[in-house]
Amino acid sequence: LFSQALPIILKMEVRVGLLGPGLIGSALLRQLFSQRDALPRFLNAKVNVVAVANSKNMILAPEGLAELDQNQVPDAWKTRLSCQAGDVAAFDWSRFVDTLSPSKSTSCSVLVDCTSNESAVDLYEAAIQRGCHVVTPNKKFGSGALDRYRRVLDIAKTSGRNFMYEATVGAGLPLISTLKSLIETGDSILKVEGILSGTLSFIFNTFDPKVNSFSAVVVAAKEKGYTEPDPRDDLGGVDVARKVCILARTLGLPLDSLNDINSRSLVPEPLSGVSIDEFMTRLPEFDAEIATQATAAAEKGEKMLFVGVVDVSTGLEKGIAKVELANYPSSHPFAQLSGADNIVCITTLRYGGPLGGTPLVIRGPGAGAEVTAAGVFSDIIQAVRTHPRSV
Repeated sequence: LFSQALPIILKMEVRVGLLGPGLIGSALLRQLFSQRDALPRFLNAKVNVVAVANSKNMILAPEGLAELDQNQVPDAWKTRLSCQAGDVAAFDWSRFVDTLSPSKSTSCSVLVDCTSNESAVDLYEAAIQRGCHVVTPNKKFGSGALDRYRRVLDIAKTSGRNFMYEATVGAGLPLISTLKSLIETGDSILKVEGILSGTLSFIFNTFDPKVNSFSAVVVAAKEKGYTEPDPRDDLGGVDVARKVCILARTLGLPLDSLNDINSRSLVPEPLSGVSIDEFMTRLPEFDAEIATQATAAAEKGEKMLFVGVVDVSTGLEKGIAKVELANYPSSHPFAQLSGADNIVCITTLRYGGPLGGTPLVIRGPGAGAEVTAAGVFSDIIQAVRTHPRSV
């Protein structure tokens, strides 16, 4: 009599609108569609992707978009949005958000920004005011203007909507959520430090002055696709500084801008303004200095690494945020890292602080479309789970 499963009565519709169907956005769509049949069981809700847009064009489908075969055509969404024809129209924010916004009291809408654009960030406030949650791996908002950051978070809080940004630091690693959980359960975070760049992780895990030169490792990283087309975008430390800023603000350290972070650049000053080809050609001229530093560290049984640090052990008023080359004992988890993984060490009252124990360490892939999309997907699920439901 009871052998058959009872039908699931769905009490909510989830409407997802995506900005940026690039590598991460396309991976997210693939994951959403692959879980389409399972999500109702987890969330007691039906999830529909109702809008997808790039910087020029958009597709709107109030009843939900059909899946594209990304296995056969990896750039299917990019191709679909490449020209205005059929159901593809010029991007219009008013029409986009009208389609995305909750259509009834049992609707939950989520704007997902998988771009890296500043212009998309300016849409968050309007989306929240229209009743949408916002989920993003875009670091421009969390490391941008402090007044805008505070205003959007305040609006989200007062309106009962979420702004979620787990994938801005560490891709899919559960870092932001862990920090928030520690704070909410009464722990005091003293210090967060980590290797926050997959590119620089690979470079310093590979670099050994006895075996290779720093410039040769940079060339290898570029050939493997670990660096940006211009490796100075990685070596300059700005990406790590953005992540440090996001971590600092999550802890309550009110950094006005990236200028408040004491940031080390690995780009030799004479090479900062030259072409990419000239930079790569001349980088060996500067190998000796960094080799000397790495050798000195090794002679003391330490390893030189490029890290981001937020230290609030003396209070938020005296908190410090920095990006630096630092030496760690060979026994330290950072010195045992390999490949391009990220690793973060969190010291709190309960973990490694006055109450004893050891620091909390989170390690894993800190880059890649699939793991980053998974972090975004997890945020979407959490936004849906915490959305107010009509009885």
